[in-house]
Amino acid sequence: MPGIAAPLRYLPSLTLGACLLAAPASHAEAPLMVKLPRLTLDTAQHIAKTALLSCRAKGVSVAVTLLDRGGNVQVVLRDTLASDLTLAISRDKAYTALSFNQPTAALSARAETPLGRMPRMAMFAGGLPIHAGGTLVGAIGVSGAPSGETDQACAKAGIDSLQTDLDMAGG
Repeated sequence: MPGIAAPLRYLPSLTLGACLLAAPASHAEAPLMVKLPRLTLDTAQHIAKTALLSCRAKGVSVAVTLLDRGGNVQVVLRDTLASDLTLAISRDKAYTALSFNQPTAALSARAETPLGRMPRMAMFAGGLPIHAGGTLVGAIGVSGAPSGETDQACAKAGIDSLQTDLDMAGG
């Protein structure tokens, strides 16, 4: 039966070919790319500077780090008398808030878990996610105040200074 065996030899490649031809139909419904909104540099600088000035008005020197949605540093500010250590802590607070899309103060119960011991995790007050029209667009971390609650209040002041505009811009 050599005549029958020859067409069966091509069956796997025919099946694969049929699957490949069917694949574009399923992709036609889904977009091939995702649009990610980003803060402009001016917007990010305004939020960070407002946070720093809010703490300065309370007599506190801090560092502020603002990350974009991808976790990349967009703005870093360190007030004149803020220690060098505040730079790393502010970045870790922003990174943690971005990673969990939550204020870092809400994560304190996880601080003593294996997740809380991962590098760059700062599960104490001072980091906040930034949203525009309900879409996560970045995060801010503030460090240097005597309490995390003050750090968080300054971070919130920075975000609140443009929150209405961010919501109007959509996400």
